[in-house]
Amino acid sequence: MPLIIDGYNLLRTIQKTDEEFEHLDETGLCRFLSQYLTRIRDHGHIFFDGLGPPDKSGMAELSGLEVYFSGQDREADELIEQKIEDNTAPRRLVVISTDRRVREAASKKKATAMRCDVFWIELQRRLAQQQVVYEPKEKRNGITELETDQWLDAFGID
Repeated sequence: MPLIIDGYNLLRTIQKTDEEFEHLDETGLCRFLSQYLTRIRDHGHIFFDGLGPPDKSGMAELSGLEVYFSGQDREADELIEQKIEDNTAPRRLVVISTDRRVREAASKKKATAMRCDVFWIELQRRLAQQQVVYEPKEKRNGITELETDQWLDAFGID
């Protein structure tokens, strides 16, 4: 389910509720979100008010996350509402914000609205989990004698 995230709303929630992350900035938040989206194999969009930090190079190559800044004349909430409105499958969206206006826009289109504090807990839980990598048993055990003989024959080796 694609995510639409109210950037500063989430960032301020994290800074207020988690002392370990009180100095987290936009770039750090985007990196966490990119890791999370990679882990859940999905994608998302994060919207920030204003122009953002002068150096945006740390946000350039994030996997699965598109970063938007509203500019000086618009609010991120407007862009989020427009993104929800323009989506062809809004019921699949998860909108992360504690802003009532944004949550109502999501509900109006039958998208899932999630509070920032709840999402942050889920993100941390998911990133803390050991990722299970399924490997074929042959990788650990090696191939059988019959398979070895077949490969030797295939390459013409005695």
